[in-house]
Amino acid sequence: MLISIAIVILLGLILGSFAKKVHLPPLVGFLCTGILLGPFALDLLSSDLLSISTDLREIALIIILTRAGLSLDLKDLIKVGRPAILMCFLPALIEIIGTVILAPLFLNFSIAESLLLGSIIAAVSPAVIVPRMLKLMEEGLGKNKKIPQILLAGSSVDDVFVLVLFASFLGINQGDKFTVSLLGQIPVAIILGFLGGVLTGIIIVQLFKKMAIRDSLKVLIIMSVSFLLMGVEDQLEGILSFSGMLSVISLSLTIFQFQPPIAQKLAIKFNKLWLAAEIFLFVLVGASVNITFALKAGILPILFILLVTLIRMVGVLLALLKTNLNSKEKLFCMIAYTPKATVQAAIVGIPFALGISNGEMMLTVAVLSILITAPIGAYLIDLSYQKLLTE
Repeated sequence: MLISIAIVILLGLILGSFAKKVHLPPLVGFLCTGILLGPFALDLLSSDLLSISTDLREIALIIILTRAGLSLDLKDLIKVGRPAILMCFLPALIEIIGTVILAPLFLNFSIAESLLLGSIIAAVSPAVIVPRMLKLMEEGLGKNKKIPQILLAGSSVDDVFVLVLFASFLGINQGDKFTVSLLGQIPVAIILGFLGGVLTGIIIVQLFKKMAIRDSLKVLIIMSVSFLLMGVEDQLEGILSFSGMLSVISLSLTIFQFQPPIAQKLAIKFNKLWLAAEIFLFVLVGASVNITFALKAGILPILFILLVTLIRMVGVLLALLKTNLNSKEKLFCMIAYTPKATVQAAIVGIPFALGISNGEMMLTVAVLSILITAPIGAYLIDLSYQKLLTE
């Protein structure tokens, strides 16, 4: 397995650097690395590494969510109000509705399968959005109208909203009946996840105040507690709805509210961790792609992805109606909310692994959505933010 890890890192860095030189996100290079090394191409990855890929992807997700929370000021979100709340669920919900309409036509999916596919591809990517919004905050662009904060918070809660729907729709495709109580689990999971993270964050803040702990050890403590919170979600499954993802980001958000200087130092540490975590996250997703199956699928999945992406942009526009954002700023938000990558990478293999009908097509569509929307979205954000936003 050590040889596989070395190959993943070295080739990932090479192809990631190449992607960056041609103005694409490095994650495109990482995905190509996984496809190239995976069992459907050169088959150079150890089976031991592939067997723990789900756990490694979850660790990477925890790192980027923590990094986002350590830079997010809750006071800014409260000032923004309604649009920030709508961005948390409306674009994703509109995209899922679009998927339910289009997937039966383009992919011959049932309604239940379309709902599941929609919940897989509807989540926006923190891996693409977070670093770019942090850059905007550093440069002061969009600051007056809190545009980076809206997109940061929206993308985080958007992912939680979609993941709770994913769990519900996964159950439906496994034979569970859809009931109103399943929808009721969404606000319960969000509220309990948020409260759990805040309470845990307060305890950690007090610990940091009373004890002299090195920053590196603080990172280990936060990571360990985050693992426990994600584990709590698994332990409570079927008993009580609890969002581990939201608890992780609200934990780090709480640290920022009470101790901003410490949060800023820890954010730098988590940035360094993300350099390695991002490679493994996207390489392992790429390794799961069956190239032959993807080629046989033809052009229809690509057309489907483009159409639902446009539908999602309409959802963003609806969320921003009656705000003080001008047309250029709304256009930027619509562009910035299109990239898919992180959540898809974390959950894309689950339906296929469980033997869900059309699971392999869901995997193919999700990976194509990453390959299409992540580079295009990232490129358009980088190209347009100085033209569409003001200091």
